[in-house]
Amino acid sequence: MKEININRSKEEVVILFAGDSGDGIQFTGGQFTETVELFGNDISTFPNFPAEIRAPIGTEAGVSGFQLKFGSVEVFTPGDQYDVLVVMNAAALKVNLQNLRQGGVIIANSSGFDSKNLKLAKYIDEENPLTNNSLDNYEVHSVDISKLTKEALKDSGLTVKEIDRCKNMFVLGFIYWMFSQSPDNTIKFISEKFKSKSELADANIKALKTGYNYGETSETFTSRYEVKPAPLQKGKYRNISGNQATALGMVAAASHNNFDLMYASYPITPASDILHELSKHKSFGVKTFQAEDEIAAICAAIGASFGGSLAITGSSGPGVALKAEAMGLAVMLELPLVIVSVQRGGPSTGLPTKTEQADLLQVLYGRNGEAPMPVLAASSPKDCFDTIYEACKIAIEHMTPVTVLSDGYIANGAEPWKFPSSKDLKTITARRPDKNDFLNDKFLPYERDEHEVRPWAVPGSKGFEHRLGGLEKELRTGNVSYNPENHQEMIRIREKKINDIAFDLPDQIIHRGDEGADLLVLGWGSTFGSIERAVKDLIAEGVSVAHIHLRYISPLPKNLGSLLKSFNRVMIPEMNRGQLSKLIRERYLIDTISVNKTKGIPFSVEEIKQAILKHQDHVSTSA
Repeated sequence: MKEININRSKEEVVILFAGDSGDGIQFTGGQFTETVELFGNDISTFPNFPAEIRAPIGTEAGVSGFQLKFGSVEVFTPGDQYDVLVVMNAAALKVNLQNLRQGGVIIANSSGFDSKNLKLAKYIDEENPLTNNSLDNYEVHSVDISKLTKEALKDSGLTVKEIDRCKNMFVLGFIYWMFSQSPDNTIKFISEKFKSKSELADANIKALKTGYNYGETSETFTSRYEVKPAPLQKGKYRNISGNQATALGMVAAASHNNFDLMYASYPITPASDILHELSKHKSFGVKTFQAEDEIAAICAAIGASFGGSLAITGSSGPGVALKAEAMGLAVMLELPLVIVSVQRGGPSTGLPTKTEQADLLQVLYGRNGEAPMPVLAASSPKDCFDTIYEACKIAIEHMTPVTVLSDGYIANGAEPWKFPSSKDLKTITARRPDKNDFLNDKFLPYERDEHEVRPWAVPGSKGFEHRLGGLEKELRTGNVSYNPENHQEMIRIREKKINDIAFDLPDQIIHRGDEGADLLVLGWGSTFGSIERAVKDLIAEGVSVAHIHLRYISPLPKNLGSLLKSFNRVMIPEMNRGQLSKLIRERYLIDTISVNKTKGIPFSVEEIKQAILKHQDHVSTSA
């Protein structure tokens, strides 16, 4: 029996699973993620897949990937370079090899490197990279995964096509062995998933165990990785994606504060999973509505808000464009409403399955007339829970529509999330009508408090009858008014109401580094992880740099201006052409350094580091 050495102890490891869309890559990555998360590792994931439902098999355009970093230390991003690259065909290798570190491990399904696959991947003269010595700088393991899976399942009674679909389980079993992990969690999952189809459950479990045993018995593999659990804060954890966290944040905001929740949307990548997740929670009184189009979805949500529900609609950039007129209506009506925009690459349909941060100006200004709205941005998958909860609180307590920005990177990515307890959730209190909202026994639906917030009167409440519409409102009464002075005053009031939200916002904190450092890296949204890791590493090297990340973009925190002006230079990395930079320059007259990326993929840590060091003449170091 061969001797196994667990001699590759590492603090963190980056793996990429890659193959055709039909190879079960996302499932494989997701199962491995759940297993290492249950083991206690910190994790960060990045699923990356084609936009086409049936992407061209065997081609570069058809490659699906699932990237995962897990470690015994705090993990900020899915990683810049892979330590292990698992590829099911030639195209998957060709697309991803450039990001495999020198000396990294390649595990290749040799059946995916036949002449047909090499031709589809456009290798010159169909030359096989597994045999032409071009991969000598890597540790290459060529395994005929397809053949071994077929051999293991030859008596299963499944069709050839069904057996071929099990090869991802062989891969997963082998990777479990390689990283000293147990396959038990996946065996339990498969048993439950296919409990009514025992032959499929048995075949997948057998393929999984065969892959695991291959690692045990193959003479090729004599060492394994070991990644110890991370010292996470005590508590209950689960693996959660950004869209799941967004949905659960909505449920928590409604159920904890005794509101009915109504979510109306039209399917669109990458926001659809919010609807899918919410549909599972009918036991909490959640109502979901898949509308016939984006306009119907937001109008239904506005109707639900008028009826007293916590009303939310979600989409991505193209859908938000269609919702724009109704968003203006919600501003005019001054009803609580939350709009979730999960950004993707644009313009138009653009890059539906890729990520971008290019819709900031859209949600700030993309409506006719003066129609200001609060805008919040989530910074990570687990932060989506807190951000959407906060948006619900602002919407209800300030009687305004609110937009929450997410994006494809954090919506589909996942990380460990510590369950909050009920006592940790904030109370949301609606401003209900009272005696001060009446004049001569007549209800004034647009009577306001000191922060210009009007009462939320729910239909069916005696004495609070009123009408709503999109025409300009008369001050206090809500009657239609074409008076020029009244229109100007209402414009001013609606703007002041949004600005006054800043009084309820917490002061902006510095996430890493010290006030007054020579260079500040200011970020928003999903750039958080890359910036945080880059700044952490450079501070350890003696670079005078700090990191501030914004959740509240409209209005901005009260102390942000003074904080920004304490730094010599301000750098803003964004996955757009500099939209936050425009806002900061206009608001604070600061000459920001704009660092932009619009490739449909997130910033790497190294890109942020190099951007900081490029301006090293403005940065002092202790080196």
